Amino acid sequence: MHLARETDLALSDWRAQALRFEREIGKVVLGQERVIRLLTIATFARGHVLLEGDVGVGKTTLLRAMARAIGGAFERIEGTIDLMPADLIYHAHLGEDGRPRIDPGPLLRQGEELAIFFFNEINRARPQVHSLLLRLMAERSVSAFNREYRFPHVQVFADRNRVEREETFELPAAARDRFLMEVQVAMPAQDEARRSLVFDPRFHDVDALLMEVEPGVLDPQALGTVARAIQIGVRTSPTLEAYTLALWAGVREPASLGIDIDGVDTARLVQGGASPRGVSYLVRAARVRAWLDGRDMVVPEDLRAVFPEVMAHRIFIDPIYELRRERIVSALIAGVFEKVQAP
Repeated sequence: MHLARETDLALSDWRAQALRFEREIGKVVLGQERVIRLLTIATFARGHVLLEGDVGVGKTTLLRAMARAIGGAFERIEGTIDLMPADLIYHAHLGEDGRPRIDPGPLLRQGEELAIFFFNEINRARPQVHSLLLRLMAERSVSAFNREYRFPHVQVFADRNRVEREETFELPAAARDRFLMEVQVAMPAQDEARRSLVFDPRFHDVDALLMEVEPGVLDPQALGTVARAIQIGVRTSPTLEAYTLALWAGVREPASLGIDIDGVDTARLVQGGASPRGVSYLVRAARVRAWLDGRDMVVPEDLRAVFPEVMAHRIFIDPIYELRRERIVSALIAGVFEKVQAP
């Protein structure tokens, strides 16, 4: 009983820090409250995230602000057609004395202090690079120079270029399934936020802007322990578990629920995905959302709030519908929510 009370108090303290973490990021990233909440959920669920959005909407600024508030290091690499796995690990070049030199690459440069690794335009990189990234995501380690390098606190973010199709490699299903969420980062909807971003010079110097974020609001070394405590401390009822399984079945077999999507044969729409790993990620994210809202029990609203971001990218549909994927998958999820009654 005493241990349980101490755990509850510790989680309460950490919840206050998590909300402070969100406020610090919100000082420099305007109009993205939902995105910040989703990334906070991913941080405390210890999950990696795919980002979607136009260039120039502030994805890098957002991640740099997160790294500063977490208190860890940030590194970024650009996906290119000629990028090789070794480019993530080391940089070979000629020194000023004309002799060959090898310097640490973006993965090794910060060592175990690395908190956020941003892979920009991941679908421009070759599958060999994706393989190395998958190991980093799954094991938080890489092998190089006859030894293993560990990154116990790293969280991987990747951005896909969805506008240009030439010289791109679509992420395989297994790779997409490794990401906890896919989050859309759109332009701020509020006029006031747009006006500030364009006319306020405070937002034109990103380095100076990021200095406004309080560093080290969270302790990166404690995040793993807190994440485990959240998953143990936030409960699910048998009714909620039955509801989760019904949503899962509905996504995999929409025709069985009588879901109708204009111009789509729902009997052949879903080819795979929505795996047990994906549904376990859904529950993990829902528990963190409940905790952030000050509850120790998951309710249906928690599942529904994170369902599109956790499940949509791991639903694999018939290729003939792929060009209309975004609209169809949104309609599928809306149909499942309508047909499966929340308890």
